[in-house]
Amino acid sequence: MFLRLLLLSTLTFFNLFACSGGYSSCVQKVRDAHALQNDTLFIPLDSKYRLVQSTSKPNADIVKYDPFLSLYLVKNKEPFAYPFTLDTTKKSPLAMVSDTKSCQANVAQRQLGLNSFAKLREPLIAPSLLTTSCCFLAGIVTKRGVIEEEYIEHFLATQRVEYGDMGIRVKQYKNRVFVSAKDPFFENNPLKKDDVIVAMDGKKVQSAALLMQRILFAKVGSKHTLDYLRKGKKKKTTITLQKRYGGGYVSDTFLEKKGLYFDEKLHLTKIGGKFSTYGLKVGDRLIQVNKKPIKSQKELRSYIEKHHNIASLLFERNGFEFFVNIK
Repeated sequence: MFLRLLLLSTLTFFNLFACSGGYSSCVQKVRDAHALQNDTLFIPLDSKYRLVQSTSKPNADIVKYDPFLSLYLVKNKEPFAYPFTLDTTKKSPLAMVSDTKSCQANVAQRQLGLNSFAKLREPLIAPSLLTTSCCFLAGIVTKRGVIEEEYIEHFLATQRVEYGDMGIRVKQYKNRVFVSAKDPFFENNPLKKDDVIVAMDGKKVQSAALLMQRILFAKVGSKHTLDYLRKGKKKKTTITLQKRYGGGYVSDTFLEKKGLYFDEKLHLTKIGGKFSTYGLKVGDRLIQVNKKPIKSQKELRSYIEKHHNIASLLFERNGFEFFVNIK
């Protein structure tokens, strides 16, 4: 008990010292903690674990992995006496902090689910930590934007990395949240593009970012009520959450649920489900859907959303083109 109190008092003293020292203390803390290694973040959370954000597999003893956000929890080989604590208050000024410099940070746009990380008004220092002046961790700065603290906390708190899916993607205009896309493979979903989400489980919805958090962090298989507007008419429905298959560093074309994953140029990166027996190979490039030329993930998702009956996919491999028929 005494040792625990001593540790807490020591951490409190260090954080107060960091607050008084401003972000220069945070830069020193990042340096002392070796939180940046070979341009990759290895953030000490306690004496046992570090949080890693990397698009390639780290050379470490991995405890769990989030492919959507490229987050790893690994065992800590270099214990640090003053680990980084997550900030849940969001009241303090923020800065991007590396092991050499810091820069003030102001959030211009919150993280919108898995597909759109938070945006800052300032040029990004990536990779770096988004911290308070007391060196509390408020997010991770990547080249794509900021992974917010809530997503980090969710990753650390869940034993199994999994996200809920309501079969929709959303956007915001002023205080209204609209359906921007609908997954055609999500069964029994009455929502349509441009529907306005008014409430979820009786709670008013005014933020697309917060709505996506509620959906993503909810348990797969749980049921939720949605109040929405369609052309000014009030409607209500109940939707059972399914497992999310795409988003973030994973492609999000809606075909992921069927087992097909793509890179930015529509080369296959992973093949699963029934497609594992279709003769496809990683590296095959998708060029047409129902004889419609497709050049990007965005075009593919838009086409799939509009046309529920996907009859054929045309792939190219080393100059050879071949069709794959799906249902």
